[in-house]
Amino acid sequence: MSTLDQILAPITPDQFFADYHDRKPLHVPAAADGSPARRVLDWARLNALLDQTSVWDSRNLRLYKDVTAIPEADYCNRTPRPDGRIEWRPAPAKVQICLADGASLVANDIQALNPAMAGVADALSRRFGALVGANAYCSFSGVRAFGTHFDNHDVWALHLEGEKVWRLYQNRADNPHVFPPDSPETRRWVEATRGPVMAEIRMKPGDLLYLPRGWYHDALADGGASLHLTYSVAPLDGRAIVTQLAQTAVQDSAFRAFLPPAHQDGGRALAEHLADLARRITDHMASPAFVEEVALAQSRLSPRLSPYDLPRAAELTFYRVTGLQPVIPAGLMAAPLRWVFAQPAFAIEDLIAEFEGHDPEALRKAVEAAVKAGALARVV
Repeated sequence: MSTLDQILAPITPDQFFADYHDRKPLHVPAAADGSPARRVLDWARLNALLDQTSVWDSRNLRLYKDVTAIPEADYCNRTPRPDGRIEWRPAPAKVQICLADGASLVANDIQALNPAMAGVADALSRRFGALVGANAYCSFSGVRAFGTHFDNHDVWALHLEGEKVWRLYQNRADNPHVFPPDSPETRRWVEATRGPVMAEIRMKPGDLLYLPRGWYHDALADGGASLHLTYSVAPLDGRAIVTQLAQTAVQDSAFRAFLPPAHQDGGRALAEHLADLARRITDHMASPAFVEEVALAQSRLSPRLSPYDLPRAAELTFYRVTGLQPVIPAGLMAAPLRWVFAQPAFAIEDLIAEFEGHDPEALRKAVEAAVKAGALARVV
């Protein structure tokens, strides 16, 4: 299992949060031992993943040449499914021809395909309360898969094989949530807004590069084949609050009431109605229940790793509700405890699986506290 300390070493997390996080890029060269915590993929393991052809389709295995996506028909076969649907599946021979002709390969959302990659994703997700994905990028000397761009999330790039030169530009987009589709107009806009080159960084195996959200950059393989893995780290932002409010505010009848016509009383009725709704939203957002809802939404972004251990079967530990009125404290444990007391009986392993973003030990302690209080009893 990776930790943020191992990923950043020799930089400490305290240094990172004080000087770099959401402020400026950070390049951490490989240590003398090659920084094994960051060497989570290599050519052999990538080839083994690509050989699992049933894993891939035209959405998660993409090819690019001269910063342009290669059409799926050029590297995929139309493959019928048992249900009658047709899918575009990458054909290994066609993919390798495209690569020989100067294409770059991008394997998307592969963070769970080996334990080492999954460990890094888990460490980043839990530390930042974020949704984390990982894409592998394979390029060849002098080849650029993408033009200058910025990302809508923080970037953690682990360099794995070969070398690649990253150019970082001076400017940064302000909390972007979308990058415009590629077009000549978009490319001209990027060139006009990215600013001058701030730094050129030659990435080597074991190196780490952190880029805050919105930082303009591009990268070019140099000196042969290059492989790196980029983790996208995307915590919830204010739009998630709006979504959460839309789901919960409807429980208040005031939000289900019709709005007054804008012309009524010269607009005063509408203004007063909106002011009342604004007060209700403010009160709701300040409530412990809403804070709990947002905390629960964050926890769902970090599902716990649960590797299989077959043929061993898990042993289940059962509890039942005694009927004694429980006291449910506010906070992150409130939702799990409400789930517990809505069941006549449950296995604690089921509770842990239901709330997989929560700390299992904290869930066990909450159940034991309820047992001591007499609200739950162990089933033996």
